[in-house]
Amino acid sequence: MEDNIVTVTIGNIPYQASIEARSHRWLADEPENVGGGDTGPQPGELLLSSLGTCTAITVKMYAARKGWPLEDIEVQLNFNKELKPSPNTTVIELNISLKGNLDEEQRARLLQIAHQCPVHKVLLNPIEIITKAY
Repeated sequence: MEDNIVTVTIGNIPYQASIEARSHRWLADEPENVGGGDTGPQPGELLLSSLGTCTAITVKMYAARKGWPLEDIEVQLNFNKELKPSPNTTVIELNISLKGNLDEEQRARLLQIAHQCPVHKVLLNPIEIITKAY
């Protein structure tokens, strides 16, 4: 499998998707109340996990380069449907907890850096999806 290629397949188990990227494999599924088996995260949860993971890694890398005492990061994300200003807008709430002996200036800079992760940048820019059947 090529780098940067993610392959998703669904077989005979309703809604259970098998995902492969490089040498990694995992499952996605829908909850039982919509006909799935709840054997993995939903697709939207996978999207949020990508953003949260990228954010945490980006912040951790920056703090390490600066030699700042950042010990742990926790990122919680959700789609907030109540704040949705229009049908074509998606609101993602991202709450980040920075643990360590950081001063206020360091904390503020790390929050700015959180918005610099590659997935965050992708999600903020227009996206075109080219779909082909083969």
